[in-house]
Amino acid sequence: MIAELLMLGGAALMLVSATGVLRFRDVLVQMHALTKASTIGLGFVAIGAAFLLPTANDITSAIAAAALYIATLPIGTSLLGRATVLTTNRAPEHATSTGVAPSD
Repeated sequence: MIAELLMLGGAALMLVSATGVLRFRDVLVQMHALTKASTIGLGFVAIGAAFLLPTANDITSAIAAAALYIATLPIGTSLLGRATVLTTNRAPEHATSTGVAPSD
């Protein structure tokens, strides 16, 4: 029962993430919605699947897949966001060329 609830919650978070990508028009906001909710959602699905899988090899594969996803998606999305800002001149007003906001 717990595994099914975790997987259902993870699927719901992924649905919210996909809805955010479709609803928002700004690229940076779309990437934020995609990264946060889908990362947590996949973690819930992997943990729920680990409870249901029969062998230890299957469980470690599910956990390893989730760990790799969690380790790479936020980093990749940050790089894409930085590339978007640099190529479209969308830097915030308070940022400098070094990316560090000036102190008052």
